[in-house]
Amino acid sequence: MERKKASDFPPEVMELFDGFVHGRLSRRDFLDRAGAYAVGGFTAAAMLEALSPNFAWAQQVAKDDTRIKAGYVDFDSPQGSGRMRGYMAQPAKAAKAPGVVVIHENRGLSPYIEDVARRLATEGYLALAPDALAPAGGYPGDEDKGREAFAKLVPRKAFEDLAAAVPYLKRHPECAGKVGAIGFCFGGGIVNQLAVRFPELSAGVPFYGPTPPSEDAAKVKAAMQLHFAEKDDYVNKGKDAWEAALRKAGAKVEAYVYPGTQHGFHNETTPRYEEKAAKLAWSRALAWFKQYL
Repeated sequence: MERKKASDFPPEVMELFDGFVHGRLSRRDFLDRAGAYAVGGFTAAAMLEALSPNFAWAQQVAKDDTRIKAGYVDFDSPQGSGRMRGYMAQPAKAAKAPGVVVIHENRGLSPYIEDVARRLATEGYLALAPDALAPAGGYPGDEDKGREAFAKLVPRKAFEDLAAAVPYLKRHPECAGKVGAIGFCFGGGIVNQLAVRFPELSAGVPFYGPTPPSEDAAKVKAAMQLHFAEKDDYVNKGKDAWEAALRKAGAKVEAYVYPGTQHGFHNETTPRYEEKAAKLAWSRALAWFKQYL
């Protein structure tokens, strides 16, 4: 499939797609409304196909890369669904490494997020990407099915399942002690919540994540680096208040808005990807973890 850019689509279609991705619109709603912007052979169905993920574009670190060790692990989730599963990647040679929990988008543990874990492993981290869909059979390998399964999760249990990754990783015999978290979209929101839940979290890096109530900022002890897309009204409505509350609470904070970008700009698998912004944001995230982990 030819890689397209967000600029290849009418802005209205990108807004409709954001609604579809986040469950505010059904597939039928998207197709019906996007049809008004179809031109020639670029039908609503063709636009949806072009906007859907191509995971081959996301692989930066191969599964069998000799610099790392990677595979699936099971761990307890006492307050959630009982048992959880995640993808763990770590340096092949390091005895111990700082830990990073990697939280996925709202479709479950996709190949893109597994690759993010491997990227962190090549940088010297013990990375664990838990799958919120594990109690429901795991990420199904299909984005639409993943989104449907995700919508059926009990939010409280799903959060507890993901949160269980923090103490598991911190106690892991190959963890050097400090633990941070990074997440994207839904996962960015979870990172904010993890920072509220765990005062022992050393660093949090949420990408375009929904923000908690401002009063929760007083509980945050982690150094927080916040990344936002410029064209992301749904998430951005809470960003200024959250940043201000964190600063008022005395937390270490950096916040960035990337001009011209759409929600999801770090994810290489869709046209919302913006290479320059994604690479800059990633370099900043790595520098943040190096400083605080």
